[in-house]
Amino acid sequence: MILTNNLTPDSACRTFFSNDIYFASFSNAILFDGKQVIRPERLVRYENDMSLIIDDTKSAEDKKRRRDIVVKTDVDGVCCLFSIEHQSTIDKNMVIRCGNYEMLEYLKQLKNKKLKRLVPQV
Repeated sequence: MILTNNLTPDSACRTFFSNDIYFASFSNAILFDGKQVIRPERLVRYENDMSLIIDDTKSAEDKKRRRDIVVKTDVDGVCCLFSIEHQSTIDKNMVIRCGNYEMLEYLKQLKNKKLKRLVPQV
Protein backbone atom coordinates (compact mmCIF):
# COMPACT_ATOMS: atom_id res chain seq x y z
CA MET A 1 0.00 0.00 0.00
CA ILE A 2 1.31 3.46 -0.95
CA LEU A 3 0.48 6.32 1.38
CA THR A 4 0.12 9.76 -0.12
CA ASN A 5 0.37 13.06 1.63
CA ASN A 6 -2.43 15.51 0.85
CA LEU A 7 -0.80 18.52 2.49
CA THR A 8 -0.95 21.79 0.63
CA PRO A 9 2.35 23.70 0.36
CA ASP A 10 1.01 26.20 2.89
CA SER A 11 0.05 23.56 5.46
CA ALA A 12 3.32 21.68 4.82
CA CYS A 13 5.24 24.88 5.62
CA ARG A 14 3.21 25.44 8.80
CA THR A 15 3.70 21.81 9.85
CA PHE A 16 7.46 21.89 9.21
CA PHE A 17 8.06 25.20 11.00
CA SER A 18 5.82 24.22 13.91
CA ASN A 19 8.81 22.17 15.01
CA ASP A 20 10.76 24.56 17.25
CA ILE A 21 14.14 23.06 16.30
CA TYR A 22 13.47 23.58 12.57
CA PHE A 23 12.16 27.10 13.15
CA ALA A 24 15.17 28.10 15.27
CA SER A 25 17.67 26.50 12.88
CA PHE A 26 16.16 28.20 9.82
CA SER A 27 15.91 31.59 11.54
CA ASN A 28 19.47 31.39 12.88
CA ALA A 29 20.80 30.45 9.44
CA ILE A 30 18.96 33.24 7.64
CA LEU A 31 19.17 36.05 10.19
CA PHE A 32 22.31 35.37 12.20
CA ASP A 33 24.69 33.59 9.78
CA GLY A 34 24.20 30.31 11.63
CA LYS A 35 25.05 31.68 15.07
CA GLN A 36 22.75 30.08 17.67
CA VAL A 37 20.93 33.24 18.79
CA ILE A 38 17.39 31.83 18.77
CA ARG A 39 17.03 28.85 21.10
CA PRO A 40 14.28 26.29 20.32
CA GLU A 41 13.50 25.74 24.00
CA ARG A 42 12.75 29.47 24.43
CA LEU A 43 10.21 29.75 21.60
CA VAL A 44 6.60 30.48 22.53
CA ARG A 45 3.81 30.28 19.96
CA TYR A 46 2.16 33.66 19.56
CA GLU A 47 -1.45 34.43 18.68
CA ASN A 48 -1.41 35.75 15.14
CA ASP A 49 -5.04 36.35 14.20
CA MET A 50 -5.53 40.00 13.36
CA SER A 51 -8.50 42.01 12.29
CA LEU A 52 -8.64 45.44 10.70
CA ILE A 53 -11.62 47.56 9.84
CA ILE A 54 -11.01 49.65 6.75
CA ASP A 55 -13.39 52.57 6.75
CA ASP A 56 -13.51 54.73 3.66
CA THR A 57 -16.31 56.96 2.45
CA LYS A 58 -17.85 54.26 0.24
CA SER A 59 -17.97 51.32 2.63
CA ALA A 60 -16.52 49.83 5.79
CA GLU A 61 -14.73 46.53 5.36
CA ASP A 62 -13.54 44.08 8.02
CA LYS A 63 -10.28 42.43 6.93
CA LYS A 64 -8.99 39.37 8.73
CA ARG A 65 -5.33 38.46 8.48
CA ARG A 66 -3.38 35.48 9.73
CA ARG A 67 0.32 34.78 9.43
CA ASP A 68 1.54 31.22 8.92
CA ILE A 69 3.93 31.02 11.88
CA VAL A 70 4.58 33.53 14.68
CA VAL A 71 6.75 32.86 17.71
CA LYS A 72 7.87 35.00 20.60
CA THR A 73 11.35 34.71 22.09
CA ASP A 74 14.19 36.85 23.34
CA VAL A 75 17.34 37.94 21.55
CA ASP A 76 20.02 39.14 23.95
CA GLY A 77 17.34 39.82 26.56
CA VAL A 78 15.03 41.72 24.17
CA CYS A 79 11.61 40.14 23.60
CA CYS A 80 10.95 39.77 19.83
CA LEU A 81 8.36 38.30 17.49
CA PHE A 82 9.58 36.17 14.58
CA SER A 83 7.26 35.28 11.71
CA ILE A 84 7.29 33.13 8.61
CA GLU A 85 4.82 33.71 5.80
CA HIS A 86 4.70 31.06 3.07
CA GLN A 87 3.86 32.07 -0.50
CA SER A 88 3.71 29.30 -3.15
CA THR A 89 3.29 31.64 -6.10
CA ILE A 90 4.92 34.94 -6.97
CA ASP A 91 3.01 37.82 -5.45
CA LYS A 92 4.40 41.29 -6.10
CA ASN A 93 2.27 42.61 -3.22
CA MET A 94 3.76 40.21 -0.64
CA VAL A 95 5.98 42.88 0.88
CA ILE A 96 2.90 45.08 1.40
CA ARG A 97 0.99 42.18 3.02
CA CYS A 98 3.85 41.51 5.41
CA GLY A 99 4.11 45.22 6.18
CA ASN A 100 0.39 45.24 6.98
CA TYR A 101 0.86 42.30 9.36
CA GLU A 102 3.63 44.16 11.17
CA MET A 103 1.71 47.42 11.43
CA LEU A 104 -1.40 45.62 12.73
CA GLU A 105 0.72 43.94 15.39
CA TYR A 106 2.28 47.26 16.40
CA LEU A 107 -1.20 48.85 16.60
CA LYS A 108 -2.35 45.96 18.81
CA GLN A 109 0.67 46.48 21.06
CA LEU A 110 0.04 50.23 21.29
CA LYS A 111 -3.47 49.53 22.58
CA ASN A 112 -2.04 47.29 25.31
CA LYS A 113 -1.31 49.76 28.11
CA LYS A 114 0.63 47.11 30.08
CA LEU A 115 3.51 47.08 27.58
CA LYS A 116 6.35 49.42 28.44
CA ARG A 117 7.72 49.35 24.89
CA LEU A 118 6.90 47.83 21.51
CA VAL A 119 8.04 44.27 20.86
CA PRO A 120 10.25 44.22 17.71
CA GLN A 121 9.16 42.01 14.80
CA VAL A 122 11.28 40.12 12.28
